[in-house]
Amino acid sequence: MNSRKLLSETRRTFPATKAHSQQPSRILIVDVTSPSWANTCSVLSEALENTLCLACGLAGPCRVPLLSLYVVQPQQECLLPFTPVKENFARVEACISELRLLPVEGCFPQEGNGVVQAVQDGLQQFKQYSRHMETGGSTNSSVEITILTSQSGKEMVKQLEKNLKDVDLVGLRRIQVIEVLKRDFLEPEHVEQHVPAEEPSSSDIAILGMDIDVQTVEDNVISLEMLFKTWLHDYGTEREQLHLLLPAGFSHAAAPKSTIMCLKCDLQERLLDPALLSGLADGTMRAADPSSPWHVAAWPATELHKLRVVKALKSEGVCESVLYGLPFIIKPTSCWQLDWDELETNQHSFHALCHSLLKRKWMLLAKHEPQNTSANWNIVVYSYYVIVPSDSATLLVRAVATRELLLPSAFPALLAEHPERVRGPIESALNSLEVEVAYNPLHLKSNLYKYLKSLLYKPPHRQQAQPREQRPERHQPKQPQSRAKAAVAPLLMAPSPLQTFRPGAAQRDSCERSPFPKE
Repeated sequence: MNSRKLLSETRRTFPATKAHSQQPSRILIVDVTSPSWANTCSVLSEALENTLCLACGLAGPCRVPLLSLYVVQPQQECLLPFTPVKENFARVEACISELRLLPVEGCFPQEGNGVVQAVQDGLQQFKQYSRHMETGGSTNSSVEITILTSQSGKEMVKQLEKNLKDVDLVGLRRIQVIEVLKRDFLEPEHVEQHVPAEEPSSSDIAILGMDIDVQTVEDNVISLEMLFKTWLHDYGTEREQLHLLLPAGFSHAAAPKSTIMCLKCDLQERLLDPALLSGLADGTMRAADPSSPWHVAAWPATELHKLRVVKALKSEGVCESVLYGLPFIIKPTSCWQLDWDELETNQHSFHALCHSLLKRKWMLLAKHEPQNTSANWNIVVYSYYVIVPSDSATLLVRAVATRELLLPSAFPALLAEHPERVRGPIESALNSLEVEVAYNPLHLKSNLYKYLKSLLYKPPHRQQAQPREQRPERHQPKQPQSRAKAAVAPLLMAPSPLQTFRPGAAQRDSCERSPFPKE
């Protein structure tokens, strides 16, 4: 079966209806039957805790709205029923602490269908939670499942396809099977490897109607942390986020001057904005005003933005000092509502643009076109951006200063000769430095995780001191404490036998974010 059939079959799951701007809910299933669970346990717990403290600390809509955590040992156990991540870091941290206490070193045989049962139970809980939230006017219509296992990823996919054929998968956007490998630690720039999943048959895809991705990841903190950080990206694919407008070119001389070429693109953050993190948006780290035309970090975006290319620039002719704001990555759109032929043509055109810019050593200067043409807007403030190519199939976009923002600066000429008594100590100091071929941010830590955890963790509320005569006797026996569980009523477990449900269409969430100002 070719890739075109795969994409078209996958689209059948998602109707062309407008969904709420939401990230998908998350179900994390951890297979602890691995013989190397002792090592994986510690690095997995640290990576998950680091990522979730970021999710809790970021301002704006929560990027991981709901989380549920299962362990398989070999039977499934729900350590955390669906829980809103925001404002619940203490509860999430208690669950991670419980994960750290699980038995280690192959205490459980690798047998049974515990993972499949966890998938079924997670879907059942998601449906019950969704129905409960709908009564309160809140909806979250899609969920993604991530399975961490040491078993063969391809074998796991076969088990899932075999056992989920007759299960109602409405609302399930994707299953991600992560095969955790025990190897020597890779260099940070190669921490995560991806392997293509074995292409399922057309009947399996038609029945499942969603993606099953297989990846391999090293069992170290950085690799798993980068895996979990993908949850922080925007997962809205209901519409493209950016139109890159190019002139039609000389080959279309007969066409009117208004004819343009439009490349439909998606935007992806390269960095998290520190001004959006809890406790860092005060003083010198004041968060930007979303209503400002210079605001470049609104998340999520709710409008389609357009960049009209006005000039080409030589790469060596752009001064770094006039670029500002956070960088963003431009990719060809993966909007599921577009026709396959249009998606394919758009992708090829985007790749051709990247290749041509790289070959010519050009950048593009683009003007952001306002979408609001209301009569109330007498004066429109335009913002400009530089689009930078790379040797990958992506472009980088950076805001560039205009005349009004530029301050006068003096750049005195560099002296050709310096006294030896001055140059010698400087040369000696430079020679003592360790030289890196390239800067790798994964080699540097700022203690941000520790800071956020201390800021977000709220210990249980202590009762006020009672008068001595009202205090209970000290010798009263205490109730035995069991392992910490999420303090909600447990949802019904999915039945063990596979049940047949009526097929339905799942909704695709849209959570579009953009670096561009809201005009």
